[in-house]
Amino acid sequence: MQIIRAPRASTIIYSLLIDLGNRGPWLLPANICPIVPITFLKARVPFHFVDISAKTLHMDLEQAGALIKKRKFGGLLYAHTYGEASTPNDFFALSKRFSPDLMLLDDRCLCAPDLEADPANKADVQLYSTGYAKIVELNFGGYAFIRDDIHYQAAHLSFNPHHHEEIEKSYKHAISQRGKFVYQDSDWLDTDTPVPFWNEYREQIEKDLKKSLEQRKRLNQVYASILPAEIQLPDGFQTWRFNIRVKNKQHILEKIFSSGFFASSHYASLADIMDDDRAPHAETLAETVINLFNDHHFTSDQAEQVCKIILENLV
Repeated sequence: MQIIRAPRASTIIYSLLIDLGNRGPWLLPANICPIVPITFLKARVPFHFVDISAKTLHMDLEQAGALIKKRKFGGLLYAHTYGEASTPNDFFALSKRFSPDLMLLDDRCLCAPDLEADPANKADVQLYSTGYAKIVELNFGGYAFIRDDIHYQAAHLSFNPHHHEEIEKSYKHAISQRGKFVYQDSDWLDTDTPVPFWNEYREQIEKDLKKSLEQRKRLNQVYASILPAEIQLPDGFQTWRFNIRVKNKQHILEKIFSSGFFASSHYASLADIMDDDRAPHAETLAETVINLFNDHHFTSDQAEQVCKIILENLV
């Protein structure tokens, strides 16, 4: 496998798309991070959203498989909701049998970063991120293990940090208003900021990963011991952040913020924001889930205080 480094994981996606050309639309999960479909828009490669499964919370593989059997797609990007790390290798293998030219990209950006390619993984690309709010947060960088027979040519674009801020504001506004996102191209994608050589980069990831996982384990124990088990997602979903599902999400979030703390609300369904479709299961998850912080930005005392607020406001 080739080891590819870039300033951002999205830079690797963009370079792959440009190198491959438009071989047909890609399938993306409806609850993907917004910067992913925006990267496709920049590369001028079409995409189609697939709803998530209510059972697995990942891309609905039955729906995706049915689509692959019906028509030709250029690729499929599989993402791991909240960093749950299981890989659908049987589905990947079956998809390749039906469509040998289908590019399979396993987006593991919310997972704990692996430092070696998984030989059992049937995807063509295994993608990781060490950017902001990832399990290893270096505030820069993405890397990928890419099959040796895939040609990869790094793209080189002009970059303006202000344009990146503007694109973030634009999609966040569209999501908050549940309105249409209208893409306007600009120099928002960083392709050329230097990234350390792999050995140095790897050492930095390895060192920070140990500290990050220890911190997350410590805070997760606080959340798991105080909050009702029935609102907690299964353990496999709890490494990136500690996730709960509640009936009165917005009310609880307002109480957390008004008390001087913070939590997040990822990920919205993009099917009706960046396309003309609906993804009911992704919408339902987004309406109920709250992501509680368990990284170095948060302390055990803050976690306990947030738990108290949640317990006082559960319905």
